[in-house]
Amino acid sequence: MLNYTICFIKRRDEILLLNRESPAWMGMWNGVGGKVEDNETALDCILREIDEETGISEPKNIMYKGNVCWEADGKDLGGMYVFIAEVPESYTYTTPKSTDEGILDWKKLSWVLHDENFGVIENIKYFLPKMLDERNTYSYRFVYKDTEIIDVISEPLAQSVT
Repeated sequence: MLNYTICFIKRRDEILLLNRESPAWMGMWNGVGGKVEDNETALDCILREIDEETGISEPKNIMYKGNVCWEADGKDLGGMYVFIAEVPESYTYTTPKSTDEGILDWKKLSWVLHDENFGVIENIKYFLPKMLDERNTYSYRFVYKDTEIIDVISEPLAQSVT
C-alpha cells in the first residue's frame, strides 16, 4: 500500500496543475492529490483530494495509470498512485485560481514537459507522457543520489489498484 495519490486533470492539450503553497514541493507545479487516510482506497482518496483542492466533484473519466515510487541512497521513500482524469474541451474552469493549497492553473502539455522548465516537479516528464498516451499501467521507481535522479525503472503493472 502506497501513502499518496496524485491526479493530472487533462482538458484538450492542457493539464490543471497546482503550485503548492507549503511543503512538500512548495513553489513547484504538480498535479493535485495527497495522503491516503486510514480505511480509504486510493480511488476514494484521489476523488476527495480533487474535490478539496479544486472544487471539482466526481470528475468523469478518471483512470488509474500506475505508481510512482522513490528511493534515495538505498532507502525506500514510499510512493503514490497516479490517476489521469479527462474533462471535455468545453469544460469551464477559470484559472488562475488561488486556494488554501496554492494556485491552480491550466498549463499547456508542451510547457509542462519542456526540457528547460524547472518550475514543474522534475520526475513528471519521465512518466506523464506514457501515462497519457498508453492504455497500460506502469510502476516507476525513481532512484536519487542526494537530490539528483540517477535511474528510472519502469515496469508494466496489472490494471488494479487498492
